[in-house]
Amino acid sequence: MSYHERHRSHRIGWLCAAVLGANDGIVPTASLVIGVAAAHAAHTDIFLAGVAGLVAGAISMAAGEYVSVGSQSDTEKADLELERKSLSDDYEFELQELASIYEKRGLDSNLAKQVAEQLMVHDALRAHAKDELGLAESVRARAMQAAFFSAGTFTIGATYHY
Repeated sequence: MSYHERHRSHRIGWLCAAVLGANDGIVPTASLVIGVAAAHAAHTDIFLAGVAGLVAGAISMAAGEYVSVGSQSDTEKADLELERKSLSDDYEFELQELASIYEKRGLDSNLAKQVAEQLMVHDALRAHAKDELGLAESVRARAMQAAFFSAGTFTIGATYHY
């Protein structure tokens, strides 16, 4: 019998952008439409203001998420490049550093060193990215994905009250 857990943490990158986008779609767009309607504008003017707010908001949300998540992604890439250089310049130090991380997690020093050695033989950069820097491929920053989900859910949120 095979059992597979269905974790959801891999969705963090786009889920945060989606929730913020939906919330920002609902509140400002509804406020804009209510404000224009309160000024006794014609129905077509109210509709036009709502559409303009939706388009402007979706573009703004997408651009904001892209820039924000893009800067996070750039920082992750810079950290990985620094780690790659450190592995090239002082492999033994990096091995001890990784072993020390595992000791702090509860492994005895011999086992910690064995684990570090085996993981570094397999993929040293990935081991350090995950255990030293806290970066996992499944939750890496993806600017285009965040921009897409933010704009999409903004649009859904903005049209929800219609």
